[in-house]
Amino acid sequence: MRALGVQAYVVPATDAHMSEYISSRDARLGWLTGFTGSAGTGVVTQDKAALWTDSRYWTQAERQLDCNWELQRTTSIESIRMWILEVVPVGGNISLDPFLFSIDTWNSYRQALQGSGRILFPIETNLVDQVWGDQRPAAASSEIYSLPEEFTGSSWQEKVTRIRQEMEQHVRHPTAVLLSGLEETAWLFNLRGNDIPYNPVFYSYTLLTNTSISLFVGERRLAAAARSSLRAGCPGPLCVELQEYEQAPDHLRQYVQGNVTVWLGTEYTTYGLYSLIPQEKLLADRYSPVMLAKAVKNTREQDLLRAAHVRAVPVPAAPRRGGGSGCQCPLTDDQVRDAVAVIQYLLWLEKTVPRGEVNEFSGAQRMDALRQAQEHSCGPSFQSISASGLNAALAHYSPSNGSSRQLSVDEMYLADTGGQYLDGTTDITRTVHWGMPTPLQKEAYTRVLMGNIDLSRLVFPPNTAGRVIESFARRPLWEVGLNYGHGTGHGIGNFLSVHEWPVGFQSNNVPLTAGMFTSIEPGYYQDGEFGIRIEDVALVVEAQTEHQSGEKPFLTFEVVSLVPYDRNLIDISLLSPEQIRYLNTYYESIRARVGQELQRQQLQEEYDWLHRSTEPFPLGRATATTATSSMGVLALPMLLSALLPGLQS
Repeated sequence: MRALGVQAYVVPATDAHMSEYISSRDARLGWLTGFTGSAGTGVVTQDKAALWTDSRYWTQAERQLDCNWELQRTTSIESIRMWILEVVPVGGNISLDPFLFSIDTWNSYRQALQGSGRILFPIETNLVDQVWGDQRPAAASSEIYSLPEEFTGSSWQEKVTRIRQEMEQHVRHPTAVLLSGLEETAWLFNLRGNDIPYNPVFYSYTLLTNTSISLFVGERRLAAAARSSLRAGCPGPLCVELQEYEQAPDHLRQYVQGNVTVWLGTEYTTYGLYSLIPQEKLLADRYSPVMLAKAVKNTREQDLLRAAHVRAVPVPAAPRRGGGSGCQCPLTDDQVRDAVAVIQYLLWLEKTVPRGEVNEFSGAQRMDALRQAQEHSCGPSFQSISASGLNAALAHYSPSNGSSRQLSVDEMYLADTGGQYLDGTTDITRTVHWGMPTPLQKEAYTRVLMGNIDLSRLVFPPNTAGRVIESFARRPLWEVGLNYGHGTGHGIGNFLSVHEWPVGFQSNNVPLTAGMFTSIEPGYYQDGEFGIRIEDVALVVEAQTEHQSGEKPFLTFEVVSLVPYDRNLIDISLLSPEQIRYLNTYYESIRARVGQELQRQQLQEEYDWLHRSTEPFPLGRATATTATSSMGVLALPMLLSALLPGLQS
């Protein structure tokens, strides 16, 4: 920093593709600070250093940072600006790597420092990498392979043709689409890799023009079948020209010399690439057309993702691939899926926890092993969150072998886990208690469940943004002054990322459309005591309504996660009759769809457990207490009508 005249250096927690999860080679912030959370920003000056992160990671950061670091309990750039202005004198340079910051983030820093007398100074040579030196992990080298045809929604040629049609129909007629998000290229070409833990993606860029296709990837890493597929249309408009990953910036710089217009999504494009394109040749939207197309699953993709949660649709056996993908190839037509693995785990916990034989880490290992044994399994979709007692109050806590709490019948236990399968990605959270929960624990759990049910059964107009209806999941908690500090849900991919943008309930998500998959996961966290989260994956579908007021039908959710909730934690007196009916119908579906598979696999003990856990709840148990809940259900349309004025924007 002194050699370059830099007074402050900003270090993000992401990579050159704005990935949520990153490889060890890109974990610059973690190496520099010791903080291993997935979200954060570090700023280093000559004599100070500070880390900014959100509420999910405050306790974790306190434990992991040493005395060199100040913890700032926010992620706002305004807070970073104020801190920088205090420690950097007027005329000082604030530097960062432009290939590690999104366009929006770069502009936010530029605007924040405008008029302050400090200069935002990009340096393409990453200073952390220079200090890291030879100790930095090596670049990925595992094989990149084609997804078997039976696990794809359509061919890559069909996808390319569709995107080119969108280019032609756009009012500005862009000549090219630039793809920087790793999921975008993987989805477009039906390719998968193993470059980032838990995510079957690979480092790449794509420049798709109206007459050519350039894929920037380590060509030698492509499996023979993948290379053959990409090159089958050569020469011609469906011929994929393979170039080395590092050549993407130079190729883009050369391409924009012509009479062209480049279409990109700002959420996944770095300022480093963006700055290479003259403004008059740029078409920038928040999300690229590929990202939006990927978010809406076609009928085949919907069937595949449903199958990952229960049973796979019958498919021919796929050939085994090399390259360490970790996938188990199918052996039979009928497949045991995610619901069976989770039920096996919950039963195992019931038997072993009272004997004092399980801790958080061994529990997570057991869950991962049960999934890995299933057909089509390619490992977990994220690091399992296995949290007991006070650790469950940390929304994204993950245990380690060195520090792991013993599971106890006297404490609540939260398991947020997921799997990668050739036919889809799963994510499910269940919270349980094997002993006597406190009144607060039972009420909080029930209200979290009520929020899950209310959002899952909601019927809403087409083109509704998730943020408009997100509060329905919070309403039962709000009624008694409780809340949670994380989002209510996120999109989920088809054997891709477990957190798939731009679907979800946040302000920067796109309106919900039939064919989108999202999680629904309200929670409650009592700091230092316990944590609760109930998460299901749901498909947005057309609702069957008595009337239709517009050209498009209303929408609702179809829950595809099929694992029962903990009866020991449900206070049925708080549930409305509508909520009980929904719960009983959901349990009937679990029995019908999962019970048969358990019997086929001769898992009799699990089958008996399932039947005990899905006994219908009697409507007669709903007491006068449900009057408030019923009023709340009736108030849902009133609340929606109050929120809908902002829907059109």
